[in-house]
Amino acid sequence: MQFTKQKGFTLVEIAIVLVIVGLLIGGVLKGQEMITNAKLKRIESDNAGIAAAMFSYQDRYLQLPGDDGDAGSRFDAYILGATPIGTDANGSGDGTIGAGDDWDDVVLLATWAPGVVGDETSKFFAHLRAASLIPGGGATDVSRLNNAYGGLIAVQNGALDIPATVTIFSQIEGAVARILETRLDDGDIATGRMQSEEIGAITGMDAGAPTTAAGYVESDRYNVAFRL
Repeated sequence: MQFTKQKGFTLVEIAIVLVIVGLLIGGVLKGQEMITNAKLKRIESDNAGIAAAMFSYQDRYLQLPGDDGDAGSRFDAYILGATPIGTDANGSGDGTIGAGDDWDDVVLLATWAPGVVGDETSKFFAHLRAASLIPGGGATDVSRLNNAYGGLIAVQNGALDIPATVTIFSQIEGAVARILETRLDDGDIATGRMQSEEIGAITGMDAGAPTTAAGYVESDRYNVAFRL
């Protein structure tokens, strides 16, 4: 009777395969970490860029973008454009951006038309574009910017009971929001210069309404507010 000799993997070969698999897994995890870090950096740089643009506008014109009560007569695009909108471009001039609950409004028009007033949180971006401080579709482009996680960026006064102007980044993953909280603030979701609220919360980002979230949950997404 003839026996066939069967070949198998040696211990050395198995060890080599395990090393290669380990390197591949490590590479994937490292790549994911690099992507997350890049998004975190972009959120931080976007926030700093918006703050710089806002303060540059305020330094030039002594009014806040969005709230500027003279914007309609300040920029030619509002007076001489193809569809001049004049005073519809003005804010209230009361020193705050928005009524404090504009984040929840559905006024997200891409551009203005005559007779359309719009809210100050949308005018904020249009005024900055009129002053050539941020890119976009021109002085009548009221669209909000997008953040690294695909959500919108807004600016308003008093969100989450923060007594100041804040930038709001929506749709931020819980794990990322927690990292930002640790890096930039006091680690508490409900205190400090950075505060957050779960997406879909009843009070949203209304002025005078503190967050209803007890802490960050990795599987949830948040609206994250930074005090400027």
